[in-house]
Amino acid sequence: MPQLNPSPWFFIMTITWLTFTLIIQPKLLSFTSTNPPHSKKPKTFKTTPWAWPWT
Repeated sequence: MPQLNPSPWFFIMTITWLTFTLIIQPKLLSFTSTNPPHSKKPKTFKTTPWAWPWT
């Protein structure tokens, strides 16, 4: 069963992980957020209970 031999797949996984960590992730984190967080309080809506006709 070839899936039990980790020698080729472990190397591929390690190279992929290092590529993501060292190259792709810093490029993605350098972007600024288009919607920065703000200190506005969320709106609270007044809800009314549902009047069930059979109760």
